[in-house]
Amino acid sequence: MSPKNKRKEATGAPSTKDPKSSVTEAPPSPNWPAFQPLIPECDLSLHELLPGQVVTISNFWTSTLCKNYVCFLSSLPLTTTPEKPKKGNAVRVNDRFQISDPAFAERLWSGTALRNLILGINEDGGLGLTAAARRELWGGEVVGLNPNIRIYRYKKGQFFDQHYDDFNNVTIPGPPSITAKTTWTLLLYLTSPATGCIGGETVFYPDSEPSKKSKRKNEKVPEPVVVGLEVGMALLHRHGTDCMLHEGSEVLEGEKWVIRSDLCVRR
Repeated sequence: MSPKNKRKEATGAPSTKDPKSSVTEAPPSPNWPAFQPLIPECDLSLHELLPGQVVTISNFWTSTLCKNYVCFLSSLPLTTTPEKPKKGNAVRVNDRFQISDPAFAERLWSGTALRNLILGINEDGGLGLTAAARRELWGGEVVGLNPNIRIYRYKKGQFFDQHYDDFNNVTIPGPPSITAKTTWTLLLYLTSPATGCIGGETVFYPDSEPSKKSKRKNEKVPEPVVVGLEVGMALLHRHGTDCMLHEGSEVLEGEKWVIRSDLCVRR
């Protein structure tokens, strides 16, 4: 289903341009904590929750690492999104920090099990796909993660209304630099009911707008797929023209912390 003319997520890159100057200066990258401890790669695997649409990795990060990152991320200058979004964008109420950080994106890609799982190098933890099937699933030759790193905090009462994630054309710095486009959203959950966060589930709506020609009388609409929060779980879902309608439900208690990037394929 095409997300054209539907409510979308605002995906603009962070701007640091001085109005008095034509030069744009990138802000310094945060001093991100080390990715320690991590569960051994041999104990991790991809799980296709919705074929061709949603893939998860349980225990991608340990609870200790997630706790360390929540503590660190709390010190960053987060900004609250406006309750009245621009025309065409979905309603989202949360606090966020956004930065272009190719080094952190590369660490998240190669310094964890993610690269080997996605590329099928870790055969035991992959989906048992051929090279051609992997290319079809991910939308092309996967080359890394989007350098645009986003940190989301949802407090009690905050949410992200139903929307589609659009794709972006990006450049992954080299050498050599790679021109790429994003094909799957990556969400890394740092909190869950175990940490006091109630609500905040990610909800997907399969076939939410079936065509009139294919819709039969008394045909049941597929039930929403609710993905509950798990500390350290990575969730990947397809975006762009094949994105599934989805939302981040309201947080009822505690705080929901998420690290966001995107899977990139060569253009």
